[in-house]
Amino acid sequence: MDSASYRLAYVDEDFMLRDELRAVRLQLEWLKPDLILEENQVVSTVVIFGGARFRDPEVAERDLRTATEMLAQNPAAELLQRNQKVAENALKNSHYYQQARTLAQKLTELSLLRGGNEFVVATGGGPGIMEAANRGAADMGGKSIGFNIVLPFEQQPNPYITQDLCFQFHYFAMRKMHFLKRARGLAAFPGGFGTLDELFETLTLIQTTKIQPLPVVLIGKEYWNKLISFDYLIEQGAITEGDLQLVHFVDTAEEAYQYLCQSWAD
Repeated sequence: MDSASYRLAYVDEDFMLRDELRAVRLQLEWLKPDLILEENQVVSTVVIFGGARFRDPEVAERDLRTATEMLAQNPAAELLQRNQKVAENALKNSHYYQQARTLAQKLTELSLLRGGNEFVVATGGGPGIMEAANRGAADMGGKSIGFNIVLPFEQQPNPYITQDLCFQFHYFAMRKMHFLKRARGLAAFPGGFGTLDELFETLTLIQTTKIQPLPVVLIGKEYWNKLISFDYLIEQGAITEGDLQLVHFVDTAEEAYQYLCQSWAD
């Protein structure tokens, strides 16, 4: 009875974590969030992505003060010079935090008008733009979702996610599927690899008709136009001019909200 062979299979952690059980674990990561979202009557979502390192303006100001003070003590240090430059850009980009919070407020207001189960804000659950979006939903008294992922650093659920809708994934693949299963729209704020990953995953699925078309709006024209040259992709024949219609560029939360609403009305 003390042998591992005697343990019930579903409570035997060593057994459940075997390579041969990966397919079962994938199925569980699909099933658990899906059942909970159904139980909470979440009909549709709007996914908001963006950089985890784009912070609240107050936090960005504090970080810049700290970086400036450290540089003043050792002005010749290249690392401290670089840190100050990063902090300056972080403060510049911190307005995206407020824009994401505002967009989430507007979407949640719309959701509440429809009973609170449609157009529910969904994020990756972490800090930065994700925190801002969950925070905006909380501002309005609405619910929001956080699809967290196990990472070696940076990933802790932000405190604004609705408690019963805070999930954690091991597999990126299952997380991606949940992002899009109920999605009625995607709003991407400036970000890094993770934001680009989810953006291009969504665009590829729409382009190849693997999912129903949904509006994709990119907030921050200057950032996105410097980061990605869609015109160059067209010139090289990598995409068509029609593919460019899959994305819409705006600068503000108000413009993003208007575009989404217009897309849903069409």
